[in-house]
Order: sequence, then C-alpha cells, then structure tokens
Amino acid sequence: MKGSFAKRITLFVLTNLAVVAMLAIVGQLIGVENLLARRGVGLNLPGLLIMAAVMGFGGAIFSLLISKPMAKWSTGAKVITSPRSEDERWLVETVHRLARDAGIGMPDVAIYDSPDMNAFATGARRNSALVAVSTGLLHGMKRDEVEAVLGHEVAHVANGDMVTLTLLQGVLNTFVIFLSRVVGFFVDRFLSRSDDGEESGGSGPAYFITSIVLQIVFGIGASMIVAWYSRRREFRADDGGAQLVDPGAMARALNRLRMQQGEPAMLPSNMQAFGIRGGGMMALFSSHPPLELRIQRLMDGSWKR
Repeated sequence: MKGSFAKRITLFVLTNLAVVAMLAIVGQLIGVENLLARRGVGLNLPGLLIMAAVMGFGGAIFSLLISKPMAKWSTGAKVITSPRSEDERWLVETVHRLARDAGIGMPDVAIYDSPDMNAFATGARRNSALVAVSTGLLHGMKRDEVEAVLGHEVAHVANGDMVTLTLLQGVLNTFVIFLSRVVGFFVDRFLSRSDDGEESGGSGPAYFITSIVLQIVFGIGASMIVAWYSRRREFRADDGGAQLVDPGAMARALNRLRMQQGEPAMLPSNMQAFGIRGGGMMALFSSHPPLELRIQRLMDGSWKR
C-alpha cells in the first residue's frame, strides 16, 4: 500500500538524519572539532558528516531502486506475463496466492535458466517486488517444496527485508566513510609535522592512503555486520515460509539444498542475500545460516518461539 511505502521512506530519511545528528553530537561532546581546530586541522565535521551520509546512503538507495532490472539482467530472468505451460501457470498462481495470504501486492514472477536450485526476491517496494526461481529448483523439487521456497521469498518481501538491509547498509556506509576520513586527517597531520613541531597545511598523501586503507578495513567489518543481520532475516523468512505453507515442506526443501551444498551456486553475489541457498565457507561473511541449523529449527518446532 502507498501508506506503507511512505512510512518506509519516512523511516529511511529520519534514520539517515538521526545518524548524521548523532555523529555530530558525539563529535561535539568529545571535543573532536575543537581539538582539531587547536591543532590547525581544517576539518569541517558537519560538512564531512553530510558528505558521508549522502555518499553512504546514495549508493545503497540507488542499488535498491535498480535491484529489479539488475536482477533480471544478471540472472537472465524472464517475467511471466502470459503462462505458456502448466508449470508457469501454477507458479504464478501460487505466488499470487501466497502474496494475498501475506498481505502484500502481487509480485512479478520470473524464471531464470540455471541448473542450481535457487530462488530470490527483490525490489524497492513490498507491493511491486520480483520473485524469481531457477529452472533447476522448479524441476528439481516437489511442488510442496517449491511452494515452501516461494513462501520463504514472499516472506522476505512481506518483512521488508530489501529496504531494511538497504537502510542498514546506508548507516554503515556513513560510518565507514566518516571515520576513515577523520582518522586519515589525524594520521596525515601527525606524519606531516615539521622538525620545529609545526604542521603543514592541506591534506597530504598520508590522508588519502590512510582513508582508502581504512575504508577497505572498515568496509570489511561493515560487511560482516550486514551478513550477520542477513542471517537473522533468513530465519524470519524460514518462519514465514513455514507459516504460509508448511514447516515440513520448508525443511524438506532446505534438505534438498543441503544435498546440493557441494555444487557452486549460480546466483550472482548481489542477489545471494535474498536467495534460498546456504552461505559459503566463510561463516562471518555468509548471508545465510547453516542449512543444518535452519532445518533443525523447522523440525523441532523452535521456529515458533
């Protein structure tokens, strides 16, 4: 609904402003700006905060807005406008039924050609999302298992996971850009001291090198936080699939994926956070929890708690 979308955008903007205000207040309380001014460092913290927020949220928002066309392009997914087979008709009808049950608008339904059993959901709005499945999943699972996977993806949309993760990424981007540049200024001024203790004006190469290195380091840490939060959202989407369809079917679908775990995933990296597959070997950077743990939650009923 339009009201729901407006609330999300309002929340997005308010959170952005809150981050900028919080960083500005913290900087004032600890006297960072005064300290820099006394040391002759011409660093405009409010301006830097605004720049960091614009850059940090700008990239995240842009990625969200183009997520549907990029997903179609990167996977070769074809939206089903007029079903040409019984499988396509069943797929569209099932997604639409699950969307109605979840209280969201009808997503576009697409299929992409891949032997890998996978599916994903994306889109900037809950009521105009995209749900896509691979041919490998459609033909490699029983229909109740495919339905459970579709329920999982519809739950991602209903939970607003695309917007939530974009919001989190924007906040973290802001911190990464801001902190890397502040530390860069300190390092540059320390290294650019002359023998008589005075500091040269302007920003030297140490500032740019330090900022770039720290942006990479902080960015890695931010990626770990995003991956951790994505794993939590996967549990919620599993719960949604269990509620919309059946926990047993959801567990069986995940078990099929577990048996395929040794095969390389064909889903592009930018879509993996909203796919159904388990994550890779580096657990801290994995967007999905271990499949064994997800299956156990569904089988022992702990997903209800």
